[in-house]
Amino acid sequence: MSTPHTKTYVLVHGAWHDRRVWDRVVPLLARAGHRVLAPSLTGHGEKQHLLGPDVGLDTHVADVVAVLAEEDLSDVILVGHSYAGMVISDVASRVPDRIAGLVYLDAMVPADGETVLDVMPLTRHLIEAAAASDAPWRIPPMPEGPAPVGLFGVTDPADKEWLRTVLSDESVRCFQQPVRLDNPAMDAIPRTHIHCVGTTVQGVTRRAVPPVQPNGTPSQVWELRSGHDCMVTVPGELTELLLKVG
Repeated sequence: MSTPHTKTYVLVHGAWHDRRVWDRVVPLLARAGHRVLAPSLTGHGEKQHLLGPDVGLDTHVADVVAVLAEEDLSDVILVGHSYAGMVISDVASRVPDRIAGLVYLDAMVPADGETVLDVMPLTRHLIEAAAASDAPWRIPPMPEGPAPVGLFGVTDPADKEWLRTVLSDESVRCFQQPVRLDNPAMDAIPRTHIHCVGTTVQGVTRRAVPPVQPNGTPSQVWELRSGHDCMVTVPGELTELLLKVG
């Protein structure tokens, strides 16, 4: 539980990544006096050996719900990067009483019943490519693109080399399972959207954020000049924005 002077942040990584992608942000938030947890989702990091065809979005939602319950967390600022926008949305529907705010960090923002395929149609070709491989249930990380796209928006050679040690395959099921957002209580949770701007990835489109949040207040949308993995490239600037939430 947070005190009036501290906040509790739970940082949820996106597809193909693990908790280490937050390594440059966690100490900055902690130094500011806040509690920070950054779990690895099933199939990634120290849980990479658990990856299998049955791992899906519901698995990752259960991962985060378990962290909140095991640590008995409340008033949580729940941050989801990229694919994890799907995860934090579903978590908010399941345990809205534990969450003080949702932060969609260059993230997917689904409606009830949608899948990653619905929110980001570009992922269809990844699933089709996997289907034609020897392991049709697993999707390797997206390949590096020419600058300034780089590897998930990371272009520094040393950072790219490090990021490759973080990345691992994702289960197709994660992109095919729909979110369940059927709890009206989640609508009361304030939302913040942080968009990484400055580079354009072919085939990737971002949905417009409605001018009014589900709780009736004006939407809060901030921009960060960075590639997609902003926690790697501009951790200080990202931390400054996260500290403004809540």
